[in-house]
Amino acid sequence: MKLISWNVNGIRAIAQKNFFEDFKNLNPDILCLQETKAQDGQVAETLTHVEGYYLYSNSAGRKGYSGTAILSKTEPLSVINNIGLADHDTEGRVICAEYEQFYLINVYVPIRGTT
Repeated sequence: MKLISWNVNGIRAIAQKNFFEDFKNLNPDILCLQETKAQDGQVAETLTHVEGYYLYSNSAGRKGYSGTAILSKTEPLSVINNIGLADHDTEGRVICAEYEQFYLINVYVPIRGTT
């Protein structure tokens, strides 16, 4: 299994670069993205050309801020977009996927001293 974690620092910005070519060449089974900086609909729209993957995203309540996403060739059994802490669940920093044999937790962690 090929699992890749990638801090994209803005999904829409990286889509204008070589992201799709790199993604195709890397051909991961699962791609975890951090810092998408887009709402769920914008993430889906940006990645609309990616075929053969299930897409799950968790955006922040604040537009243009943080955000995580998972692209997976295999459909997870379940996906959870929060950790159960109201103060943190609106930041889009965590997305967890349950698979048959493992759990995948994709987390975008802030730089020390920031929220």
